[in-house]
Amino acid sequence: MTPWLFLAATVLAGAAAYGAGWPAWRDYRARETRDLNADRYMAWRGRAPRGQQRSMREGPTMAERRRLALAALLVAVALLCLIGFLVTS
Repeated sequence: MTPWLFLAATVLAGAAAYGAGWPAWRDYRARETRDLNADRYMAWRGRAPRGQQRSMREGPTMAERRRLALAALLVAVALLCLIGFLVTS
């Protein structure tokens, strides 16, 4: 019976990792895309700064970083549970 508990824990941890990580990743990528579109529009209108400009990308917010770290931790737990399932079965 124990191997099935490991398998159930694997599925639950994987689903929790997906539920925690995917919205944060999606929001981060949407914001990056929106910023890039705004930069392109300003360049098209001729309002972009001249010369080489550094990227103003902020990266993920602190809340998104926490959610992504939680998702990474849950993926590690899922992998350990999967190993436990394979060892005990």
